[in-house]
Amino acid sequence: MDWLFGYIFSVIRISLLSSLCCKFLIDAEAGIVGVNYGMLGDNLPTPDKVILLLQSRNITRIRLFDPNPDALKALDGSGIDVVLGTLNDDLQRLGSDPLFAKNWIKINVVPHAKTIHFRCITAGNEVVPSELAVHVLPAMKNLQMALKAINLTIPVSTAVSTAVLGTSFPPSQGAFSTEVSSVMRSITAFLAANKSPLLVNIYPYFAYIYDQNNILLDYALFNTTKVVVRDGTLGYKNLFDAIIDATYSALEKVGGASVDIVISESGWPSAENGDIATIRNARMYNNNLIAHALGNSGSPKRPGKCLETYVFAIFNEDLKPPGTEQNFGLFYPNMTEVYHVSFYP
Repeated sequence: MDWLFGYIFSVIRISLLSSLCCKFLIDAEAGIVGVNYGMLGDNLPTPDKVILLLQSRNITRIRLFDPNPDALKALDGSGIDVVLGTLNDDLQRLGSDPLFAKNWIKINVVPHAKTIHFRCITAGNEVVPSELAVHVLPAMKNLQMALKAINLTIPVSTAVSTAVLGTSFPPSQGAFSTEVSSVMRSITAFLAANKSPLLVNIYPYFAYIYDQNNILLDYALFNTTKVVVRDGTLGYKNLFDAIIDATYSALEKVGGASVDIVISESGWPSAENGDIATIRNARMYNNNLIAHALGNSGSPKRPGKCLETYVFAIFNEDLKPPGTEQNFGLFYPNMTEVYHVSFYP
């Protein structure tokens, strides 16, 4: 079964001391859970209405996939912290042209630097592995140089899926695939040197649907209190923790023992896959995910480690590929709940 788990996680798109981790992840406000603000819909409310919705639900962290001007304007002075992404299409220019990176910061960050707390800037989303992967580190370096030139201290990173893992089971054997090991080693060195986190998109849903014979649904849904997977002295009660620890193991193997992980995406679809993608299961997964993150219990490999987690996503998005991809939202485009999620205990 070991090879099967490794295969599953490789084909699907899926230390600092704890006190230092918390310094980055937690401010004076309690809670370390946010949401992804995807905009691939032709019927979504305007950003000003979206930000009011988030404020009404006490959601104080958001991830933007690109520097949408209307969204950034709506976020000014809102008290909502932002993880800001670059377009994947901009990576090559960001990496090859320091002036382009400087202008990117000047246009998208500087006007909001006093009114928005930027938690992180991410160079691309899920481009490792791909032909764009070679541009990620140069883009990160140029963005950081542009920030330093104007005395702005904002961590710079990238977001990867668990497709970067060649081995993921058991978690202690987690390792980056041969295809990406060189790129990830260099990225990891940058992150370690600058005390920046690696952003990872983690979806137990996809692992489960590809291997329902060997993965228990309750294990994927955080719905068991018993140890399901034993790895040496460590016991795993949910698949989410197992994937996190496999990624930590991979980081350690390339010199990244001090690099923290931020879970930049995680969620469960509510429709379009029979009795697996249901409102009941999506409600269960996301509420359990949030409770787990807010509990600051960390994972078996890193107990007590602060987990900054961003739920995917605010809305169902009708311009995404048909099927479950359109049904990861917590809200319908009319801003009514698909199901209720509690962001604070």
